Amino acid sequence: MSKQVAVALGRDAAGGCCAGLASAPLEDERAAALAKAFKALGDPVRLRLLSMIASGEGGEVCVCELTPAFELSQPTISHHLKLLRQAGLIDCERRGTWVYYWVLPGALDELAAFLATPRAEARAVPRAVPKDAPRAEAKDAPRAEAKDAPHAAGVSA
Repeated sequence: MSKQVAVALGRDAAGGCCAGLASAPLEDERAAALAKAFKALGDPVRLRLLSMIASGEGGEVCVCELTPAFELSQPTISHHLKLLRQAGLIDCERRGTWVYYWVLPGALDELAAFLATPRAEARAVPRAVPKDAPRAEAKDAPRAEAKDAPHAAGVSA
C-alpha cells in the first residue's frame, strides 16, 4: 500500500477556510476537489464506510471491522476505501497485518460549511410557490368560466 498525501478540502493556498456555496462562484480547482469528495460520498457503500469510520471508537477503525459489515469482497472494500482516501476524506496507517482508517480532521466540517447557507440570506429569500399549488379563494367570489368551454360562449354542442 502506498502512502498518499491527503488533500485538505475547502482550504485556500494559505490554509484558511474558503467561502461557502452562496458567497462566491467556485474556482476551477476548488470545484474539482469538492466534486471528487461529493462523488465519493455519492455511493451508498462509501457513505456507510465513512459513517462507520467516523463513528468508530477512538476515532479510528480497523479494516478487519469494516469488511464483515458488507456482502462485498475484501478487494472491493479496499477499492472503496482508496476512493475515500483519494477524495481527501479519510487517511490510514498499516499496523502489522491490519490497516486502520480515520476521518481527516475537518474534512466533513469543510463540506458542511461549503453547503451551509448564511441564515440572513436564507430569511431574505421568499419561498417559491409551485404553479399548481391550490390558491385561497373568497367564498362568495364568482368563479371564472373557461373561455374554451362551449357553454361559456353560448354555443351548444
